[in-house]
Amino acid sequence: MLNFLNPLLGRHPERIKANVEIYTWQTCPYCIRAKMLLWWKGVNFTEYKIDGNNIARDKMAERANGRRTVPQIFVNQQHIGGCDDLYNLDSQNRLDTLLNQQPL
Repeated sequence: MLNFLNPLLGRHPERIKANVEIYTWQTCPYCIRAKMLLWWKGVNFTEYKIDGNNIARDKMAERANGRRTVPQIFVNQQHIGGCDDLYNLDSQNRLDTLLNQQPL
């Protein structure tokens, strides 16, 4: 829609090659914040809404080394962590590098 603004805003969605998955609860403020950063970066991600679904939460925890809080974020099958971890990667200029990598 307003793709011509992407370069002016420092967004480069055409560079995003990674497979990104995020486990969320619909009303979780940390989930919303993490999704906003991914959206800002131009990432098309797969979202697993696990509100009240203990089986899905158990699967998430298994993938996330026992972590049961949401969000839990994965880039190319690698566990990134939660919202704070995602923002820390971005502040260290490491998130874009991960997002630009092809899935294995």
